[in-house]
Amino acid sequence: MEKLAIITGVGGQDGAYLSKNLLEKGYKVIGLSRRSSVNNLSRLEILGILDEVEIISADLQEHLLIQQLIEQNQPDEFYNLAAQSYVVDSFSNPFYTSKVNAFAVLNILESIKIFSQKTRFYQASTSEMFGLVSETPQNEETRFHPRSPYGFSKLYAHHATINYRESYDLFACSGILFNHESPLRGGNFVTKKIVKGLVNYKNDQERILKLGNLEAQRDWGFAGDYVEAMRLMLSLEAPEDFVISSGRMKSVREFCEIVAQLLKIDLVWEGSGMKEQGIDSRSNKACIKIDETNFRPADVDLLLGDSSKATEILGWSPTVDLEGLAQLMVDYELQNFQD
Repeated sequence: MEKLAIITGVGGQDGAYLSKNLLEKGYKVIGLSRRSSVNNLSRLEILGILDEVEIISADLQEHLLIQQLIEQNQPDEFYNLAAQSYVVDSFSNPFYTSKVNAFAVLNILESIKIFSQKTRFYQASTSEMFGLVSETPQNEETRFHPRSPYGFSKLYAHHATINYRESYDLFACSGILFNHESPLRGGNFVTKKIVKGLVNYKNDQERILKLGNLEAQRDWGFAGDYVEAMRLMLSLEAPEDFVISSGRMKSVREFCEIVAQLLKIDLVWEGSGMKEQGIDSRSNKACIKIDETNFRPADVDLLLGDSSKATEILGWSPTVDLEGLAQLMVDYELQNFQD
């Protein structure tokens, strides 16, 4: 019998890859897209699945509409991937961030409890909840200390998911996903900014990439791998939360160097602090500069995940390493470069 899945944030990177994954498994997929971005479904089009997903225009803050959607469709699975996900923006708009990332999730859980208790619920949690980390690497037992409105709003939703699982016996779980990227990544995320910025410089040496904290270290993986972990979580007999990560950490500076090497830019660093620059030694031109507007009020210095539980229970492990991911992103930007 065909399973029905509802995916919020279907137009985003994860929503597109998850839709493709589920369609290939024989699911019917209903995707929710914000009215302001309903026409921005290019990622589904790029993956060749736009005509296979039923698109519903809805905002997560439209609580009654979400309730009706769950009651009428009785989905087998519900994946909540929608969020205000730009960490820097969350500092300037904490109230909107909390409404979408926290309170909207509470409405989804309450609606499932009342109207469709058979529905299996997946919440997209985040490594940003660890924030000021107390141990490295971070696993499912690591203490949370979020350092942004994005992080603490996601932590609210994470604990709400646990509470509804424990209080009402719902199949509700969270994937604590570390940074995951792809050619479909949004332009505000640092990996996409770096790849796109250096491709722009490669084609026009007057175009300079502006970045913030070069020393921030992250655990980066491929989004196409991570959505498979989401599906596997909802296939278990009982719900559990899982850390999903690559288990490898690199700095923003090191990611710049990987991308520059792929583009055959001979990148060297000169200066220090806010005056540090990335120099293309072949042209002796600056290709990277530091911009203070890209710094967070409170930053997260490092994130490194331990996914041994996911490997043991889900049989999941990443298939694309960071160098392979960077190559995918560079190839895509070169192919789609527009002056």
